[in-house]
Amino acid sequence: MVVRLLLIVFICLHAAWAQQPEEATVIVKGSTKIAETDKNYVCATIDWWPPEKCNYNQCPWGQSSILNLDLDHPFLAQAIQAFDNLRIRLGGSLQDRVVYDVGTNSPCSPFTNMSNGLFGFSVGCLSMDRWDKLNDLFQKSGAIVTFGLNALYGRYNVRRSFWAGKWNSTNAYDFLKYTISKGYPVDSWEFGNELSGHGIGARVDAKLYGKDVIELKSIFQQLYKAPRSQPFLLAPGGFFDQQWYSQLLQTSGHGVVSALTHHIYNLGGGNDVHLIRKILDPKYLDRSEDTYRDMQLTLQRHGTWASAWVSESGGVFNNGGQLVSNTFINSIWSSLKLFP
Repeated sequence: MVVRLLLIVFICLHAAWAQQPEEATVIVKGSTKIAETDKNYVCATIDWWPPEKCNYNQCPWGQSSILNLDLDHPFLAQAIQAFDNLRIRLGGSLQDRVVYDVGTNSPCSPFTNMSNGLFGFSVGCLSMDRWDKLNDLFQKSGAIVTFGLNALYGRYNVRRSFWAGKWNSTNAYDFLKYTISKGYPVDSWEFGNELSGHGIGARVDAKLYGKDVIELKSIFQQLYKAPRSQPFLLAPGGFFDQQWYSQLLQTSGHGVVSALTHHIYNLGGGNDVHLIRKILDPKYLDRSEDTYRDMQLTLQRHGTWASAWVSESGGVFNNGGQLVSNTFINSIWSSLKLFP
């Protein structure tokens, strides 16, 4: 048996040595680029979900939200610094039901369970004391901040998920004014979360949304005195719908939206038993290519001045998948999406 193994190994090695190396010329056409990323393209979202947010008998959020995260934990600042200018997006499903506790006389109450509320929760509140502490962390750690504004403020639910009415910008105006007065360097403000197309929980007409974006741009021009100091205006932070996104750009007009933002959750829900198989299947992951291609075409036709951002991408929606999203296997999905 040993003699046979040695003979097989010898034959294999002899065959390898017998092959003469061949020279090859590789030509790279550098004149055409297929994609371009910002130097600070790595982004992490801190969400609004309270501990009571549960799906599939799992309640994983705990103390990890904008309102209850331990901002003094040394590992948090160190993790942000390790990325060297990590972009942190403050936003998520409940952001459109957040009231900023500035210029109001109402009590600042947290999110609570409410059966008829958006996503099963009441309106929540961000105190300026908490906002100050968040910015202290961001400034110490060198984070680049993107903040999602409450695009449903002042609107009303007409039927099912459809919301109508004009956006009431007064609360956002006071919040931006406070932020500027404190010198907090918010890099970009994103208008709304998942209100595009058919929406997730809530949706708004694209024309109405476009008019509200124009108003937000006007607020920037009023409050940020120097033109170069104006932050990026991002919208709509939702799932891509080509007709809806096109209408948004056509209504808002040239130069209003800095970047079209969209979300990618291409693996399905957290209760899918085939998550690992999907993560390891490049062909399955490539299905999202059409979304990127259609986004590019939309910008070419209606918004050449704007860029495209993926402002949220978790792979698995509804809190992620147990023993998948919180394990090493999830890093494979991330790598394949970052380096297709």
